[in-house]
Amino acid sequence: MPDTLIYQNTPPALLPLYGRAILPKKGISGADITLPKLSAELLCAHTSSDDLNQYERVCGFRSSNHIPITWPHILAFPLHLKLLTEKAFPLPLLGLVHLRNTITQHRAIGVGEALKLHVYLGEQERTSRGIEFGLITTASSAGALVWGETSTMLFRQSSQQAETTAKKAPPTLEQYPNTTDIEAPEPIGRQYAKISGDSNPIHMHALSAKAFGFPKAIAHGMWSKAHALAILEQQGEWCSGPVRVSCQFKKPLFLPGTAKLNWRTGESGWDYQLLNARGDAPHLSGRIDWL
Repeated sequence: MPDTLIYQNTPPALLPLYGRAILPKKGISGADITLPKLSAELLCAHTSSDDLNQYERVCGFRSSNHIPITWPHILAFPLHLKLLTEKAFPLPLLGLVHLRNTITQHRAIGVGEALKLHVYLGEQERTSRGIEFGLITTASSAGALVWGETSTMLFRQSSQQAETTAKKAPPTLEQYPNTTDIEAPEPIGRQYAKISGDSNPIHMHALSAKAFGFPKAIAHGMWSKAHALAILEQQGEWCSGPVRVSCQFKKPLFLPGTAKLNWRTGESGWDYQLLNARGDAPHLSGRIDWL
């Protein structure tokens, strides 16, 4: 088992970690990269705070006696950043891409409930796009597992296979029967960053995003997921019990922007997707499954 970084009531401070994040990584080369076994714990994460109220406002959740299903992701973010900026972690933080996110809620978590958070690096896999690995988080209350998350990350690396394989046509986009328009205003990246701590320059301003090859700032993927779930939560009480919510992040949502939340309901779960303003390309697609 790897050594685990332990924090009692206060997570690691973000500012020094962002100082580490901009430092270059040395010795990054092809197939010889092996991710270390790193983990961290926050023994007492408080679920109720002024930040929770701001998070609900920015993401569109209605206040209730239960926290939003995505809120533990925010509580665990300092631990995520701590692991990804450790000297032993060989990949540059600013070069990572968030591909997929799956959250499993075993039961609704009450506002004010104290959680023990555990974060660790999962298995890595080499694909035609580069190195993929899981950033895994669990939340426990009174010794029982109540919540879990896997964020699949990508470090891009070119490969002969990727260069010689012809691009496949995208699958036909299925349209679901329910649609509503959503707005992503220009400041939403800064507002979400202030609450979440995720101040990646590509989300903050058009000028800083251009330095990384984007014409405008782009919305955080986890804001897009949270905002979609906040709207879907108002369509039915699916979030009060055991549930799994997965999504794949696809095309960036530029700020300011307009998108269409498109979904269909079912007995065992719902399918949803966030489409561009024309409704012909997805920003993300996902599934809600009852457990």
